[in-house]
Amino acid sequence: MTIAVVAAMHEELGALLAQMPDEQRVQVAGRDFWVGHLHGQPVVAVLSRIGKVAAALTATVLLERFKVRAIVFTGVAGGLAPGVRVGDVVVATKLLQHDLDASPIFPRYEVPLTGHARFAVDTAIGDALAAAAAEVLRDPVGLLGPQVVEDFGLAAPRVHRGLLVSGDRFVSTAAESAVLRRDLPDALAVEMEGAAVAQVCHDYGVPFAAVRTISDRADDEAHGDFTRFVSAVASRYSLALVDAWLATLPAQ
Repeated sequence: MTIAVVAAMHEELGALLAQMPDEQRVQVAGRDFWVGHLHGQPVVAVLSRIGKVAAALTATVLLERFKVRAIVFTGVAGGLAPGVRVGDVVVATKLLQHDLDASPIFPRYEVPLTGHARFAVDTAIGDALAAAAAEVLRDPVGLLGPQVVEDFGLAAPRVHRGLLVSGDRFVSTAAESAVLRRDLPDALAVEMEGAAVAQVCHDYGVPFAAVRTISDRADDEAHGDFTRFVSAVASRYSLALVDAWLATLPAQ
């Protein structure tokens, strides 16, 4: 059965497609789904688009049309917790929508009628991705080159595991980050899609995992050299990490 690899950025998707020897494009709902193989595994690779609704639609098509057996989401995120630095990798254990508030009818952050605010990832896939990330980050110079490591200060990147929060806004001020840290003190990083995909996968009973490269600290410097970071760092991280994980799976 097929695994879905969902990328948040065009650069990441391009890096994955370059390694798929037999990809075929299938267009559904205005999206290009690339069906092929990576490390002998049947894979569908797709760009999620930005925001929770777009990501949820993409996940639903993957589950309904392509009948995937698991979804792995890769992309970038803004670091929130102390010690979560640019170039680090966060492998989610749970995901939450930080901008969802149906109170007082339901508790803040809870998805109405589900009883859940935090959606857990698949433990086995999360563990495997974390192990793969640790191996990938062991030699950043070998992966990225000395100039990139120096430019972005990536001498000792780390892997973190914990809560990843999602919302339909790009968090890019110190004030916004401070509010998130106050209200969700265990949140490691913030992005715009993962929790929506986690909710869809929960409803379908399909394993899900999310891994994010920290591109900024979600503060006033968040814009930075974002495009170069995605191309030079995040896309290479994602490809190496997904490759390492898929290589551990039994051949299909």
